[in-house]
Amino acid sequence: MHFRHRLLAVCQSAGLGLMQLVYPPVCSGCGKMVGRPAGLCPECWATVRFIERPFCEITGVPFDHDRGEGYVSPQAIANPPPYARARAAVFHDGVARKIVHGLKYSDRADLATMMAEWMIRAGRDVLEDSDVIVAVPLHRARLFSRRYNQSAELARTLARLSGKPFLPGVMRRVRATRQQVGLGLRARQDNVRGAFLVPPEQAQRLIGRKVLLVDDVLTTGSTVEAATRALLRRGVAQVNVLAFARVASQGEETLYA
Repeated sequence: MHFRHRLLAVCQSAGLGLMQLVYPPVCSGCGKMVGRPAGLCPECWATVRFIERPFCEITGVPFDHDRGEGYVSPQAIANPPPYARARAAVFHDGVARKIVHGLKYSDRADLATMMAEWMIRAGRDVLEDSDVIVAVPLHRARLFSRRYNQSAELARTLARLSGKPFLPGVMRRVRATRQQVGLGLRARQDNVRGAFLVPPEQAQRLIGRKVLLVDDVLTTGSTVEAATRALLRRGVAQVNVLAFARVASQGEETLYA
């Protein structure tokens, strides 16, 4: 049995080597050859802006200077979000924006592992404080056009890397919303209001549990807030949010939010 396992490993390794010879791995940012699939070259890596403290402990919005450990932004105090805490790995610009674009529109599902690893680094506190993982769903019409849900790919990979269970299908997007591009905060909120539903037959999988809600990009937070409310209405104890990227400014235009 041990010999068979070693033989299988050798064959798999040889197959991977042949694939890399025919299709050598290239940088996900600039296209240069790199040492591992779905990796970045040193030049592109140096441009990625990871989100580090200080940031609001509730919303995860970065501060321009250190305001003290555990500080909560005035916006989160004045308008508390329905979720407990939100985190994101990187700012949504430059190479990170290209990575999101690759996963979302170019069938680059191979990027999900790298993205999820960065998300775990940024959101280990909310991941450890959650029982199950749920992805922000796409409406069936958009899912048909894209062929897969990029947030679900990230959620599935997070589950594999962390050991937390992923619950696909527990929440649906029941209304085909407009693209959020170009909409202000109030318009974004109106656009996604009532867009999400947890079917009654799925509620038992969620009641009393802490949910990690996964999305690819946070802009104003309107989408994850609407999804959070749908989960809480079905008896979820708490919702934490984890995204790959965050738009640096809520006024910044983005094609991918």
